[in-house]
Amino acid sequence: MANATQDRNTTARNTLAKSILVVEDDPDIAAYLVSLFRTNGYRADAATEGPDAVEMARARRPDLVTLDLEMPRQWGPRVYRELMDLPGGAHIPVVLVTGLGGLHLMVPNAVGTVDKPFDPDLMLGIVRRALGE
Repeated sequence: MANATQDRNTTARNTLAKSILVVEDDPDIAAYLVSLFRTNGYRADAATEGPDAVEMARARRPDLVTLDLEMPRQWGPRVYRELMDLPGGAHIPVVLVTGLGGLHLMVPNAVGTVDKPFDPDLMLGIVRRALGE
């Protein structure tokens, strides 16, 4: 009986958890971020290509997006514009992830920028503030 109650509680928490879409072309970094967010109570999924990210955002309507600006097949600022053009997309907070200084200036409406390599506590702090936690 206790296990059934725990399963229901876990399901309820996961249903209420904020969702994060990680857009990152490096599969290791994407997996790390998804694990970091899930460990801290968020629902998280990753897309390694810009078009996949836009489709996932359209279907799942995430509460927040982390966006790598330097992706080989589609430039991050273009992915950002496509995300913002989705219904309700302009209200999705976006945290930029970059390894090159100055790129964040290409997306002036982002709620935060994290430079690679990043501190996980800094990332979580920015995400929590952006989600109003």
